[in-house]
Amino acid sequence: MTVKINKFVEDLRSKSATELSEELVAAKKELFNLRFQNATNQLDNTSRIKEVRRNIARIQTVIAEQAKEA
Repeated sequence: MTVKINKFVEDLRSKSATELSEELVAAKKELFNLRFQNATNQLDNTSRIKEVRRNIARIQTVIAEQAKEA
């Protein structure tokens, strides 16, 4: 599991600020859709919500790191 996470973070670090913001928007849209499905009892894998929330946090962390470097 940690290898998968590290690969995700490495991929994020190699992206530009605009790509990261696009990725963040896409992740937030996915989270909204997952919450909507959960509210209407259509969501099978509820652990996906937690995973997407953490991915959003990872993206925001990389954005903050890049802003600090600049």
